[in-house]
Amino acid sequence: MYERILVATDGSELAERGVDAAVELASKTNGELFVITVTSLMPSYGIVVGAEWAASPGSFEDFRKEMEAVAKKILETALQKARQAKINAHGIHAKNQLAATGIVEAANEHSVDLIIIASHGRRGVNRLILGSQAAEVIAMSERPVMVVK
Repeated sequence: MYERILVATDGSELAERGVDAAVELASKTNGELFVITVTSLMPSYGIVVGAEWAASPGSFEDFRKEMEAVAKKILETALQKARQAKINAHGIHAKNQLAATGIVEAANEHSVDLIIIASHGRRGVNRLILGSQAAEVIAMSERPVMVVK
């Protein structure tokens, strides 16, 4: 049924509930797991210096390297859970993208059967202010999406 599962994580406690659910489901279906973390859009160096967010090209590059290191750590934590459950798992770092776009594009690229994403389940004004990546993924995806709260 769900032989190829994509789960999105940002390393947060909430997102890890999604990872746990994905590992459990992949274990039960003998499925293959794809774990994705998305790095937000990065402004160009010129914008960063113009806005005085970075003092030099070196500090801008240091920031990029730090984002890469954080993404690697997030993926490794999730992949370790999959390895412990003896699941075939792959890490994906979607760089310089909006989260929902990166998740849906990866789902399409890897022909997954299911996307799993965690959500706070916010409603009303909080949802309007804070947005909902889960809602965007559901709206954009042609594949089934399981939301974990």
